[in-house]
Amino acid sequence: MSVIDAMIARLQGLIDTGGPVIAIIAVISVATLAVVFYKLWQFRASGVGRHYALRAAVTEWDRGDGDAARRTLTGSRSYLAPVISRAFAAQDPRDSAAIRRIEAEAEARFSRLERGFRFLDTVAQVAPLLGLFGTVLGMIEAFQALQSAGSQVDPSLLAGGIWVALLTTAAGLAVAMPASVVLSWLDSRLAAERALADHALGVVLRPDGQGAAQGATQGRAVPDLA
Repeated sequence: MSVIDAMIARLQGLIDTGGPVIAIIAVISVATLAVVFYKLWQFRASGVGRHYALRAAVTEWDRGDGDAARRTLTGSRSYLAPVISRAFAAQDPRDSAAIRRIEAEAEARFSRLERGFRFLDTVAQVAPLLGLFGTVLGMIEAFQALQSAGSQVDPSLLAGGIWVALLTTAAGLAVAMPASVVLSWLDSRLAAERALADHALGVVLRPDGQGAAQGATQGRAVPDLA
């Protein structure tokens, strides 16, 4: 028997022991794992946290060297590079309508990165409750079996029913805890991305009126937030 066959057989045994609630939790765990791997791939493919060229371009722009900033930005693979490029090309950086359009484009990119967060949050909240529900059902069955036994009470019957009932709670927590940890990590990464984008767009679209010479020493370079 191969390793995969052994894992399938073990999973089938858990489902047979824990009942339909374990089966539902198993399906949720597979879907959660798929979403987690997709989000990790999406964050990596989008260049989340890798904005070195973008930071350098914004710093050059803040110093008054627009040509160098545009050349540097062309080497960036960041998903925010098109947003910053559009900000560089803005005819009037103080045009409120243009600023709103550029910020809306950045927000649309953040929204794409946020897809799946609601699912992970739902799993983190529902999986323990689903496990508890399975435990309650299992305890009901255990006490029904105990009642049916009448005076011929076997302590092992009650003990066996209890551990089977608690199996669903353990399974629910085993799914919910990793989902909650991954969601917190992804959310913190996206918060850092938003902070970086807000600062970069603030430097490009809302100049403080300082001259290029002052910008060379007092420029608001983009901080290393992500």
